[in-house]
Amino acid sequence: MKTAGEQRSLRLGVLRCFGFGLALAAICGSASLSPGQIIEDIPEEMDDVAIVEHLDEQVPLGLEFVDERGNAVTLDEYFGDGKPVLLTLNYYGCPMLCGLQLNGLVDAMKEIDWTPGDEFEMVTVSINPSETHTLAKLKQQNYIKEYGRREAESGWHFLTGRQASITGIAEATGFAYEYVEDTGEYAHAAVAYVLTPDGRLSRYLYGVLFDPQTVKLSLMEAAGGEIGSPLDQILLYCFHYDAAKGRYAPVAMNIMRIGAGLAAVVVGGLVATFWFRDHRRNRMSTLGGAV
Repeated sequence: MKTAGEQRSLRLGVLRCFGFGLALAAICGSASLSPGQIIEDIPEEMDDVAIVEHLDEQVPLGLEFVDERGNAVTLDEYFGDGKPVLLTLNYYGCPMLCGLQLNGLVDAMKEIDWTPGDEFEMVTVSINPSETHTLAKLKQQNYIKEYGRREAESGWHFLTGRQASITGIAEATGFAYEYVEDTGEYAHAAVAYVLTPDGRLSRYLYGVLFDPQTVKLSLMEAAGGEIGSPLDQILLYCFHYDAAKGRYAPVAMNIMRIGAGLAAVVVGGLVATFWFRDHRRNRMSTLGGAV
């Protein structure tokens, strides 16, 4: 039996839920939008916005850009040292989506023990050819401050460039976007690219929220397992990438194999311990008898 207070709280909860349902129904009813109308309201500019995956294809590393310090650079300067590269295509004047995506990456990177410049490189390229390295530098400073790891400044590069180079990297990564003249903004998707140390596309990470484990395992996979601690290598062995969910899922068979291996090691250790104890006990008994 519930007490009077509990019954009163339950009734109030039901009434609140009922009231919320009525309010929601009223909002939906006043909108009076059918699925067909919603689809018709999608801007025409979005028709050509898409991502076409080019997995395992080579990105042209000779493309020329300008870094946040105003220096002329090519993409190959961020590859070739054995480190994977995390690449994003954004623009620094973006009013919403780019900031959400980069903030999401920062949040994920805060949760892992790897830092741009150490275990991997990070490159953000502006798709707006009118943006300058001064704005790129400002954005870099803002995100490094938010990240909280000052040493990452040498490993997270913010680039600007001419339209030809922007088009080159966009086409190579399958990043289709459109410039909206009415607003002066760009319609584009949110995706981060994980590339191998030699510049091949290894993984596409979609959205504005990123699972830290997925980011780390994607970088490990791109590097061919050449980075990470022994424990990280075990995690990479135990997980496979689930494309439908956009994250790594555990592989039961691999986990069972590792479990069986650990069990064998433990059992072997116990057997060895007992053997040494018995051997020592027998030896002591023999010595005692000899005395």
